[in-house]
Amino acid sequence: MAGKMTSEERVLRVLARGEPDRVPHFEWSIDRKVRAALAPDTRTLNEFADRMGLDAVLAGPDFWKKPAGAGLWLTEWGYTLQDSEEEHGVEVHSPIQTLDDLRRYTPPDPRAPGRYAAVERTLAEYGGRKAVIVHLNDVFSIPRYLMGYENLLMAVAGDPELVAALVDLSVEINLAMAREVAARGVRIVYTGDDFAGDTGPLMSPESFRRLFAPGLRRVIGGFRDLGLRVIKHTDGMLWPIIDMVVDSGIDCLDPIDPVAGMDLAEVKARFGSRIALKGNVDCSHLMTRGTPDQVAEATRRALRQGAPGGGFILSSSNSIHSSVKPENYLAMLRTLEESGGYPLAL
Repeated sequence: MAGKMTSEERVLRVLARGEPDRVPHFEWSIDRKVRAALAPDTRTLNEFADRMGLDAVLAGPDFWKKPAGAGLWLTEWGYTLQDSEEEHGVEVHSPIQTLDDLRRYTPPDPRAPGRYAAVERTLAEYGGRKAVIVHLNDVFSIPRYLMGYENLLMAVAGDPELVAALVDLSVEINLAMAREVAARGVRIVYTGDDFAGDTGPLMSPESFRRLFAPGLRRVIGGFRDLGLRVIKHTDGMLWPIIDMVVDSGIDCLDPIDPVAGMDLAEVKARFGSRIALKGNVDCSHLMTRGTPDQVAEATRRALRQGAPGGGFILSSSNSIHSSVKPENYLAMLRTLEESGGYPLAL
């Protein structure tokens, strides 16, 4: 059995597909209402993660946004966000519709003064103790924000030249940001670009292969060349494109979405020798409507399927959003504490 590890050591061991002292856990988002119910005197996600013994804290480059109307925010990228019930907004206006728009567009400077202030603060407070994971993007989210979701998907068929140019922009700016965070001592990044919905990929496998997979290989390869470990998040039913995602060079795939038909045991059997896995307790239905006992059983099932041999991070199937019952998240944490140590005794 491995000796007692720091959270950073534990997560890095898993990302190298090894077996740590216990299965690590962290989430990309935990809604403020859940945080307030379980640790009311914590103000931020990272304070909550530290208090509750989670294994990672999160940071990202700083981009400004300013008020643009009732519940509206103009971002530094030029798109406008509308407030939502969650802690993140929804884009409602985007600056690029044509190649001419893109030629006139100037993205944020990845080397602007103060761009990495939050990253630097997080490293100073938690580095060496918690895994500090920085949120970047790969090839879909920035094109989506700059064009709008529906317009981008229509352009995949109608204007592939524009899509390819936006993918190139996303690759270049994220590699520039990766160089900056790696130089500051960051060791792990994650990308949150979703490629699929509940019934399948957002575009045909051939369109993904032609327009997105080459950029994905380039940006993930660039991250790896900088010595960064890479966790790739994408919801949805990935089976038609999962080989291309794994072949890009990622270290870990998240969240193996059970509602979309992604079976953790099957993904572990097919790809567990090549990548680590993170997931996959259902937060869409089970953690919102189920009981703590049901969540505990789902947690044990995820551990049985994902944890043998190492290379596994326990988490929800997306995030601990505003509809998750606090007692259900607590049931997941307690079950992990009881059952997540190596050697496994499930």
